[in-house]
Amino acid sequence: MEKQKTRNEIDEQFKWDLSTIFLSNDDFYSELESVKSDIEFVVNYKGNIVSSASRLYSYLTESDMLERRLYKLYYYAHLKHDEDTTNTLNQELMGSIENVLKRYSELTSFVVPELLSIDYDEVKKFYLDEPKLLNYEFNLECIYRYKSHTLDSSGERLLSTFSKVFENPEDSYEALTDSDLSFGTIQVDGVDVELTESNYSIYIKHRDSRVRKEAFTRLFTRYSDFKNTITSVFKGNIDVLVASARVRNYNSSLEASLFADNIDIAVYNNLIDTVSDNMDKIFKYYNLKKKFLHMDEMHIYDVYLDMIPEFDKRYSFSEAKSLVISALSVLGDDYVSNLNKAFDERWIDIYNNKGKRGGAYSSGFYDTNPFVLLNYEGSYHDVSTLAHELGHSMHTYYSCKNNSYNNSSYKIFVAEVASTVNELLLAKYMLKNSQDKNEKLYILNQLMELYKATIYRQTMFAEFEQEMHRRVENGVVLTYENISDYYYKLNQKYFGDVIVLDDLIKYEWERIPHFYYNFYVYKYAIGLSVSTQIVDDILSGKDGAKENYLKFLKSGGSDYPANELLLAGVDVTSPLVIESALKMFDSIIDEFLEIM
Repeated sequence: MEKQKTRNEIDEQFKWDLSTIFLSNDDFYSELESVKSDIEFVVNYKGNIVSSASRLYSYLTESDMLERRLYKLYYYAHLKHDEDTTNTLNQELMGSIENVLKRYSELTSFVVPELLSIDYDEVKKFYLDEPKLLNYEFNLECIYRYKSHTLDSSGERLLSTFSKVFENPEDSYEALTDSDLSFGTIQVDGVDVELTESNYSIYIKHRDSRVRKEAFTRLFTRYSDFKNTITSVFKGNIDVLVASARVRNYNSSLEASLFADNIDIAVYNNLIDTVSDNMDKIFKYYNLKKKFLHMDEMHIYDVYLDMIPEFDKRYSFSEAKSLVISALSVLGDDYVSNLNKAFDERWIDIYNNKGKRGGAYSSGFYDTNPFVLLNYEGSYHDVSTLAHELGHSMHTYYSCKNNSYNNSSYKIFVAEVASTVNELLLAKYMLKNSQDKNEKLYILNQLMELYKATIYRQTMFAEFEQEMHRRVENGVVLTYENISDYYYKLNQKYFGDVIVLDDLIKYEWERIPHFYYNFYVYKYAIGLSVSTQIVDDILSGKDGAKENYLKFLKSGGSDYPANELLLAGVDVTSPLVIESALKMFDSIIDEFLEIM
């Protein structure tokens, strides 16, 4: 058995170079001590932050510089921590900066309420007195958008007091599903194994239909045992969001959720309507799956069975690098030149070591490189993950290099666009250049699963979430029966007559943690749809597509997400965006059929 390496056993060339942030932990602590005293400056602005244009500008510039110092410390500590979470020195780094950040948050809690104590019209007059304030115009506009949804100081203080209470439904749900729920055992390959939420995703894909059925039945029977408890928690979460939206003068909890990104409700509804009008494509996919897997009847517990379950080809990291750079070369010389910096300047921590955080991410900000954490093993999935995370890194790189600090941070709404564009470009490149039929079928299968899970499944969740909130807003009392009945009907809509719907599927809503994230799931579907249109435009040679995409990457956080996407030629209010993704899905199915 190959032993897991320690951090010290990994060659330096395969580790990220954090010395570009701080040369040593001693330098980190020296700066930390300096910042501890410097953050106290903010108390000098309390009560007079909007007394004049010069005073406001002075605060904004000073706080920016201080934040940059704080987050430079934070990113160093967080990256050091994740490279070896068992290292107590790394744990101390993280804890020390978290304490200072908490203190800074407390010190600056007066800022937004004090800003909102005057009207935005007064701030606009400040721009005439101090033109440099215009650099903060968008930031201030974003703050003052909330004025009509902000209570007086006593009201805000009261809501703040109850903020932890409002989190109780989600906390209770996590405690129940993460800690208290157990699902017993199932028999797999002649051995009794404990079923968990984690390994359920493995056994629902098992080649033995008996294992899939037993895992499905065991899991959802257990959830049905807790239907009253989870209904109460679920309803409590919606009650909190609906009440909060009403108190803050929103027309609905959906409007309140979309407000931060300045997204019109029409975008949300358009997603559901467009997907609803294109159910033929998902039914086509399930019919293909039935045919390929030689199933006369496909149950709901069969839909996760992979058509191409294994592909054992391995790619060295140098091969992965070459493939990713080649695939992304369509984005132009400037993009590739900057992409090469990730490899040449050691932005990437490549291989697993003992204590290293699992998974993968890209993380960095204005005064650091955008670093990438990997646990590279050599599968195609790992190659795709490299492309994905470098998409995030390049988005961060372009955002920071082309904006002032205060306009450099892009919204979550657009965060997955650049990463998914890279994933799709890699897949398209591989399909075009591979001579291996099995490799092509594997990649096509992965793409079909991506579109099925991200477009159709997330839209079904979005439709369910919207209806549940709408019912509460209209005074309907939620019970486990009417919730489960509606969820079952949605499954009938999204699976049609192609899939046999076992009755227990009606309890699936109980195990979806995203229903406690306040209308988040639709962003997955929108993000993939946007990325699809961008990739279509670039690969088809549409005039200006590549240049427009780079403009989007460079926009950072300088505008609202929908406006930034317009720079890339994508109008999220148009059904064409969703339709482009559904057409791509359909073409992938056809390509799979042709090769098959």
